[in-house]
Amino acid sequence: MSVLLALHSSSPALGVGVLDLEQPGLPAAIESFDLGRGLANGLLDCIEQLLPAERWRQIARLAVATGPGGFTGTRLTVVLARTLAQQLSCPLDGVSSFALIAARARITGPTWLLQPLPRRGVVAGLYGPSPAEPHWVLEQQTPRLFTSVDELPAGPRLEAEVRLIDDVQLLLARCAAQAAAGAPAPWQPVLPLYPTSPVDR
Repeated sequence: MSVLLALHSSSPALGVGVLDLEQPGLPAAIESFDLGRGLANGLLDCIEQLLPAERWRQIARLAVATGPGGFTGTRLTVVLARTLAQQLSCPLDGVSSFALIAARARITGPTWLLQPLPRRGVVAGLYGPSPAEPHWVLEQQTPRLFTSVDELPAGPRLEAEVRLIDDVQLLLARCAAQAAAGAPAPWQPVLPLYPTSPVDR
């Protein structure tokens, strides 16, 4: 098994990344797919464009963005990643989409990541630099729904803007680093992070 696969659908588009560990000089293959509500029908086809199904048994480790994001999109990719990890008996890294943004921004101290929601308040989580891992972050408060920005404690704030290609690249790099370290990553604890209820309208 020699392939890393990363999936990110915490924004309206789907991001897929593939890294072949047996070809270290070859850059990762990363694509974005603007599927919108067609994610359920197009998810497997999009993955196959980068990694044909007959090669899925070569997957050594997976990574998936767990949200916050849309309920359906995030849930679908997390469920698929969990299923693949279970069937292939390989590790699965679940990484918050907010953590990817915070790491990409190279935050230097505790920072609130914010995602305004139409008519429903703001989703916010608190992140800080990891003392043990340069260029990575620790989630100090899990993202949750606030009625307004005024509810947040004082401190630096950053809008949680997904840059899909960059974030998938970072997700793959995180997966590769965890694989190189031999870090355990059971699939069972990896769940979608959706701070608002889909039935609470």
